[in-house]
Amino acid sequence: MPEFKRAHLTSEPAFQNLKSLHAKYASSINMRELFEQDSKRFEKYSHRLETPDGEILFDFSKNLINEEVLNALIQLAKDRKVEEHRDRMFRGEKINFTENRSVLHIALRNRANRPIVLNGVNITNEVNDVLSKIKVFCEEVRSGKWLGYTGKSITDIVNIGIAGSDLGPLMVTEALKPYGHNGSLKAHFVSNVDGSHLAEVLHLVNPETTLFVIASKTFTTQETLMNAHSAKQWFIEHALNPDHVAKHFVALSTNEEKVTAFGIDKKNMFGFWDWVGGRFSLWSAIGLSIALYIGFDNFEKLLDGAFFADEHFKNTPLEQNIPILMALLGIWYSNFYGSETHAILPYDQYLHKFATYLQQGDMESNGKLITSNNLEVDYSTGPVIWGEPGTNGQHAFYQLIHQGTRLIPCDFIAPVFTHNPLRGGLHHQVLLANFLAQTEALMKGKTKDEVVTEMKKSNLSAQEIERISPHKVFKGNRPSNSILLPKVTPFTLGCLIALYEHKIFVQGSIWDINSYDQWGADKQLAKTIEEELKDPFKLVTGHDSSTNYLVNYINEKHRSNQN
Repeated sequence: MPEFKRAHLTSEPAFQNLKSLHAKYASSINMRELFEQDSKRFEKYSHRLETPDGEILFDFSKNLINEEVLNALIQLAKDRKVEEHRDRMFRGEKINFTENRSVLHIALRNRANRPIVLNGVNITNEVNDVLSKIKVFCEEVRSGKWLGYTGKSITDIVNIGIAGSDLGPLMVTEALKPYGHNGSLKAHFVSNVDGSHLAEVLHLVNPETTLFVIASKTFTTQETLMNAHSAKQWFIEHALNPDHVAKHFVALSTNEEKVTAFGIDKKNMFGFWDWVGGRFSLWSAIGLSIALYIGFDNFEKLLDGAFFADEHFKNTPLEQNIPILMALLGIWYSNFYGSETHAILPYDQYLHKFATYLQQGDMESNGKLITSNNLEVDYSTGPVIWGEPGTNGQHAFYQLIHQGTRLIPCDFIAPVFTHNPLRGGLHHQVLLANFLAQTEALMKGKTKDEVVTEMKKSNLSAQEIERISPHKVFKGNRPSNSILLPKVTPFTLGCLIALYEHKIFVQGSIWDINSYDQWGADKQLAKTIEEELKDPFKLVTGHDSSTNYLVNYINEKHRSNQN
């Protein structure tokens, strides 16, 4: 059992105080009035990160908080020993208590090269050795020196992985496309065991010039290995010689025996460690596809940005600590307002996979119900994370956020400058106008008097105005954070990702759950059914009546198809 003990969350005096404050303010706190009463509200409830790539602005003034509530939330973080728990993580203590592991993705971007000793070994040296290997490999491939079986250079990379071995590299390569355009490599990603995913990618690539990156720590992940073996079969059908696999397949793994049995040269195996959780692994060798696509120098800048966020998280007082504030605001809405979801709304098309990436990062981490004391929680833990880029989302689900019955906290993210200033920057100007308008509209709403005044300008009759006006009222008082980046660069993206990683950590710490295991991914039952589907002539009876019928129905259709 872990030595780090705290009281049950709901028994904490700070938690009880927040319950009282919610009862006191829930029906009376009004953001529009708070802004009208305090001209310095923005200055009080915003922070700036001065980074080497420009200023990152975090504005949390449009939240259902006042000074009393914020102080109480910070006290909760103190009472839950968040800072102490954070320091234990940075020291390499085994805070992943169900798997008895350290949690050291921060060591992967330890750009100060501080010694981090784990089991008597300075893992900083091991991390740097892998980075050096990645650098050499990237230079060979990107320079055209790495040749395929017909003597041609590599033009396409196909990353085959799933979950953290797919979502992180996929999201980052999409986000940093402007940095990949100058290279000669195209990046493709295959994750789904559905053969259509792999088949569609294989239609796009040439076996003579394609490099497959197989990402599986144990080299046993079912979906990844299924896709890897199918890709290998496709490749050999064209190359006509299994020995050529070594020139076109590399592995991100620690299982040398299985990697070499597959046909990959052990020299082309890039390792990582059990203290790297899959959803926090893009900073490791799992990021090889990123480095190949944007170049190793830019990959290092991504690490630099994450390290900058790590230093901020580790050294900044609670009151100015951005990931801690993000986490506390989420706690306020989840545990006191009963919010069940949190929307991630990036106003940048390059970040179109960011919400999807955070779905795994947050929901797989904090979708837990057992505390470190093996007690079942009696409070909400991880929220449902969802979202789409603006302005697309405005025409899809913003109606629900503005006028629906649910309180949905939102994070709006936008770059001040764009990589593509079309028509003199007009496109980006319109995008930012929508970004700003949505956060203001969510906060202020629109009263019936304001609606009526607008409608009178349309020369509608009094009867029509009375009939329609209630439907056009926005209650407002809907919370949001605004995060402004100077531009989406490797550095600022690395910083942004790490800020969210630390937010996830803080919330898990306050909830007293283990954010770093993932027992919910058990696939044993699927393996049982897989065997049952292999014999369509055998009647299946071992499940509930619904599952039995569905399995037998599918098998019956396959039997009919064989006749």
